[in-house]
Amino acid sequence: MGIIIKSDEEVKKIRSAGLILAKTHELLAHALKPGITTLELDQIAEEFIRSQGAVPSFKGLYGFPASICTSVNEEVVHGIPSKDVKLKDGDIIGIDIGVCLDGLHADGAKTHAIGEVPEETKKLIQVTRESFYKGIQYAKAGHHLYEISAAIQEYVEAHGFSVVRDLVGHGVGRKLHEEPQIPNYKVPGRGPKLQKGMVLAIEPMVNAGSYEVRILSNDTVVTRDGSLSAHYEHTIAITDGEPEILTKL
Repeated sequence: MGIIIKSDEEVKKIRSAGLILAKTHELLAHALKPGITTLELDQIAEEFIRSQGAVPSFKGLYGFPASICTSVNEEVVHGIPSKDVKLKDGDIIGIDIGVCLDGLHADGAKTHAIGEVPEETKKLIQVTRESFYKGIQYAKAGHHLYEISAAIQEYVEAHGFSVVRDLVGHGVGRKLHEEPQIPNYKVPGRGPKLQKGMVLAIEPMVNAGSYEVRILSNDTVVTRDGSLSAHYEHTIAITDGEPEILTKL
């Protein structure tokens, strides 16, 4: 199936799912502290999402056992919440959340520092976030998809970090993962022409060291060299003007 153009009504529903997602991120940000387990974070998130009349998009997807992904330090994405993973001062954690409301999905991720972390770690988190905003400067009708990809890569590499190649962003809405795939690095060609009604999950995944990753037996993705990794993602809608971020307060 090709790229699904969403109606105004569908975008409105994804925006509602995105608001729940943003509130979940805010709730978890306040809960983050040394000593909390990633399973406790998952329980907080699931309880809140369901209290809003929505369901966690990730739970059961491809066999994933939890409601959110909690990726700590060298884990890039798909970290599984566990009672045995207790956050400590100096850790970083990427929290990825999917929310489904009335059959429509929103997707978003943020990376947080726990307690005090080195300046270079703060820079990794900041550059990952900023690369998203550099990318969506091109998320406008009439531009092409890979302009977003190139802008993300150029910004990240200008700051001495690397962009993961084996994982990409994606369309989102009727399913959590739809076409098109959205690399965070420049690829040949221009990609599809963007048009109003496209809804995209743009998600830079940035490593402090090499861009290479490996997949553990539980499907968690980690950096191959053990370096730290950060993740930042919003669901956006292409409009007649500036892109609309659907997963923020």
